[in-house]
Amino acid sequence: MKIDRREFVTTTVALLGAVPYSLLKSTKVDFKPIRFGIVTDIHYADRSNPTGTNRYYRESLIKLSECIDLMNQQEVDFLIELGDFKDQLAVPKEEETLVFLGTVEKEFKRFKGPRYHVLGNHDHDSISKEQFLDTISNEGYIKTSGYYSFDRNSFHFIVLDANYTSEGKAYDHGKFDWTDAHIPKDQMDWLKNDLDRNKMPAVVFIHHRLDTPPADKIYCPDNAEVVRKILENAGNVVIVFQGHYHEGGVSRLNDINYYTLKAVVEGSGPENNNYAIVEIDKDLKVHIKGYRKTESLDLH
Repeated sequence: MKIDRREFVTTTVALLGAVPYSLLKSTKVDFKPIRFGIVTDIHYADRSNPTGTNRYYRESLIKLSECIDLMNQQEVDFLIELGDFKDQLAVPKEEETLVFLGTVEKEFKRFKGPRYHVLGNHDHDSISKEQFLDTISNEGYIKTSGYYSFDRNSFHFIVLDANYTSEGKAYDHGKFDWTDAHIPKDQMDWLKNDLDRNKMPAVVFIHHRLDTPPADKIYCPDNAEVVRKILENAGNVVIVFQGHYHEGGVSRLNDINYYTLKAVVEGSGPENNNYAIVEIDKDLKVHIKGYRKTESLDLH
C-alpha cells in the first residue's frame, strides 16, 4: 500500500499522541515547513487622526496595500489578519462602518492565496458579529463562526474568538466593555475536541492576549489561564499569535511561545507600518521576518 508524504506525517504525528511539545520537536518526523503572513490591528476607517492619539485610521488602507504586495511577491502559503480589521466614525453609524469593512476586505482580497480573519473587539463596533462574518470570507468556509480551524502542510491552525462578556454574551454594536473579554464554555469544549482530533503541530491565532502575566489582564480574556491549560495539556501547540496590544510583545509560558504583533494603525507614514512573515521549519523552529517597525526574531 502506498502512502503519500502528507499522510505519513499526519499519521505519524497522530500516533505520537499528546506528548509534550519539547518531545514533539525531538521526534524524527519530517515536518513540511510553512510560511505565512500576519498583520493586525488595521483599524481602517475613513476618519482623521483624533487629537491626542497616534491612530491614523485612513492611512491603514495604504499600509495594508503595502503588506498585500509583499505577501503576493513572497508567495506565502496564506495570510491572516489578527483582529480589529476595521474601525468606526467618532459618531458611530452602522452603515458607514459596514462600508469601511467592505473597503478593507476588498483590499485584503488582493492577496492571491488563502486568506483568514480573527475577530477583534473593534470588529463589533457599530455592527454585530453576524454582520462582520457575512461581509468577510475565510478560505474553505461558505459561512464561518468566529472560531474555526484549518490545516496547511504539516500543521493544524486554530482561530479563537474572545469577543464575549464574562457572562458569555457576544459583543454587539459596541455595547460592551473592551476590558471584559471571555471565551465561552462551548468554544473551550470545541477547542479541546479539536486538539484531541488533530495531533499535528498546532498554531493558535487570537486577537486578545493569553499570556498573563506578563500581559496586563485588561488585554486578556478573564479565563485566559484556563484556555492556556487546554493548550498546554494538548502537548502539540507550537505558538500562539495575538494582536490587541498595539506595542507588541513576546513571551514563553510552559513551553509555548506567545507572540503579539505590533499594530498597523499606530503612527503616520509607511515607516510606521507593521507586518511579518512567519516560517516554521521542519524542526518546528519559528522564524519571524518583520517588516517596517516589526523586528525579526527566532523562537525555538
